[in-house]
Amino acid sequence: MAARRLSFLLSRSLSAASSSSSSSSSSGSAASLLRSRGRSVSRFSSTAVATEELIIPPVQISHTQHLINGKFVDAASGKKFPTYDPRTGEVIAHVAEGDAEDINRAVAAARKAFDEGPWPKMGAYERSRILLRVADLVEKNSEELAALETWNNGKPYEQALTAEVPMLARLFHYYAGWADKIHGLTVPADGPYHVQTLHEPIGVAGQIIPWNFPLLMFAWKVGPALACGNTIVLKSAEQTPLTALYVAKLFQEAGLPPGVLNVVSGDGPTAGAALASHMDVDKVAFTGSTDTGKIILELAARSNLKPVTLELGGKSPFIICEDADIDHAVELAHFALFFNQGQCCCAGSRTFVHERVYDEFIEKAKARAVKRVVGDPFKKGVEQGPQIDNEQFEKVLRYIRAGIDSDATLECGGGRLGSKGYFIQPTVFSNVKDDMLIAKDEIFGPVQSILKFKELDEVVRRANATRYGLAAGVFTKNIDTANYLTRALRAGTVWVNCFDVFDAAIPFGGYKMSGIGREKGIYSLHNYLQVKAVVTPLKNPAWL
Repeated sequence: MAARRLSFLLSRSLSAASSSSSSSSSSGSAASLLRSRGRSVSRFSSTAVATEELIIPPVQISHTQHLINGKFVDAASGKKFPTYDPRTGEVIAHVAEGDAEDINRAVAAARKAFDEGPWPKMGAYERSRILLRVADLVEKNSEELAALETWNNGKPYEQALTAEVPMLARLFHYYAGWADKIHGLTVPADGPYHVQTLHEPIGVAGQIIPWNFPLLMFAWKVGPALACGNTIVLKSAEQTPLTALYVAKLFQEAGLPPGVLNVVSGDGPTAGAALASHMDVDKVAFTGSTDTGKIILELAARSNLKPVTLELGGKSPFIICEDADIDHAVELAHFALFFNQGQCCCAGSRTFVHERVYDEFIEKAKARAVKRVVGDPFKKGVEQGPQIDNEQFEKVLRYIRAGIDSDATLECGGGRLGSKGYFIQPTVFSNVKDDMLIAKDEIFGPVQSILKFKELDEVVRRANATRYGLAAGVFTKNIDTANYLTRALRAGTVWVNCFDVFDAAIPFGGYKMSGIGREKGIYSLHNYLQVKAVVTPLKNPAWL
């Protein structure tokens, strides 16, 4: 399973979601009428009720301390912070709360492990074997990992188990394969010199990961850094600290030397800022919001000018051309936006539809959203769980109100689902204009904004009129149209007649304010290597 590509798994999940939603459409979506700005619009509840009896997660929480220098330890201050179940808003564990002192301890351990320890000096093949053992342990513990991810994050258990945990193992397999294939070049030079380049590990890498895909972002960061021979201090998101600590334990079991991987839980303004500004950290990688990315970049520059890679926000266009198979396009656009509760940086959050098929698309998109199954993410067939926390929940609801106030047409959804936890109805807006907040800002929630276009050059101009450039989707049967759009769109990834197709080898990153650098694939290795040129004179060389 671990070797399967996430693109296949997500495609399978997409098909299953379509099937389950169709079969459950009779389970009752209560229609009501909402008067907004003088017009009547249909507002539907979901087919599932978020207040139903919840399943007890089939996993025990065993690791809540920092991992520093090969040992699980309390915070230096002794403080702990609560982490929550987003299904209920109730506390599920108290986790060590890291601050600058904990970052200092972790960086010292990582520095010693890099300067004096066995990891950088270990043969590349041996490093590869440790990463392979980690991948095997991920597969062995897949059900516990998936359950912990769902419990702490709220994403559907089926998604975590069949797509994300297998991709976690696949990523470690992939980077294990790279460990012994990193090498420099022999370079011809003018004159009697032997010139070679060495690709050396950069040193201590500081890494800060987000809460929307905790396991996958852990692998995106840790995999290439370790394959290149670096040591790491990783700060997990304060909302979702549990799975990073679990996987860190698996690295211990796999034989990773002490100090090579250190994991600190804590808040961004304290632990995260301390890591980004630390003078003994050689490189920082961050995934999160664009505004926070700016702060990370500034802290890195003001300290020791350490290099930074950033994977940031997006407002990705999903363009549906007039020749599209509308039923397929509706399903794909639905998936592109609502996947992972809409909490996806590359979500297709601006759905541009050609005017000739716009009305048909609206009706079918609304019908699909009404059928979406929302509820306890541990239950089979549930497509959408809760938002991550109350802050994100309220933010999404504010954007929905902004859409209504700006005279976009609320086709369905628009409110809270149930009275407990952070569930939001799948929401669809039509008649959205480019200057509306819901068309400009990254909402990060289950809110689909559908815009109308007439000409290709027009939609390209509008699609590119954003500060973001992370991803885009194109849906057409015409290869010339596809080729024109893929080259014209200013985005780091363009999916044609598909969306959210991820693979360990496919690079991912953004243009403009969506980031700096690329994750995954061979390109991610460049983030964790220094290039050194070595020049040696040759005496009476036989050839040059």
